[in-house]
Formats: sequence, C-alpha cells, structure tokens
Amino acid sequence: MKFTETGLENHQIKFTLVHDSAESVGFVHADQWDYERAMFDYKMVHHEGTFYLRVPVYAVKGDIPAQSTIVQIMTPILGKHYYPHGVEYEGETYPDAIVEKSKKKLELLAQRIENEL
Repeated sequence: MKFTETGLENHQIKFTLVHDSAESVGFVHADQWDYERAMFDYKMVHHEGTFYLRVPVYAVKGDIPAQSTIVQIMTPILGKHYYPHGVEYEGETYPDAIVEKSKKKLELLAQRIENEL
C-alpha cells in the first residue's frame, strides 16, 4: 500500500535531517542502505501479522550516509512480512488499525521534518 500526499514525497533535504527525524519518531535505519538509497522502517506487530511502514530515500547529491548528502524522500509504503520470504506490498489487505497508525506516524514524521527546515 502506498501513502501519497503525506507531505513527505519529493522533499529534497539533508540525509542527516531525515535520519534524525525518522529515528526520533520510532523508525529504524539499521543496515538498509547503499550509497544511493536508504530505507527507514517502522515495525508494527498485530494479531494478523507483522507489518512494516517504510520510508525510502534516494540520494540526489552526495553519497549516503555522508552528512552533506541531499536525499529525495520517495512515496512511503506499507507491507506485510512473511517468514522467510520477506515483505510483500501488493495484493495485501491491511487491518484498519495498522493503516491508521501508519498515517499518524507519517504525519508525525512530516511535522518533525517541517520543524527542522
């Protein structure tokens, strides 16, 4: 599931600002990056399964994780985890509670980033 019109898409800002803002609201960066792309994950465990809200970023100037790197925030996505295969995004039905929690988490992230700009 894609979350459009969150206020996050297409922002071009410093990677460190996204990183710090995302971690401050509960997202994890971990080892999910290369020099051009990174992913911030928020894990949600529900009785219907484990879900991940993901905020991808793409480097438009510099290399991740350098402090001067400028990244573009891409469209956030929600997926369901299937062991051992990984996260699936298409053709899934998501519990209302997970969708609402995802929307609130993205609103909070957008507010944090706006406050830092």
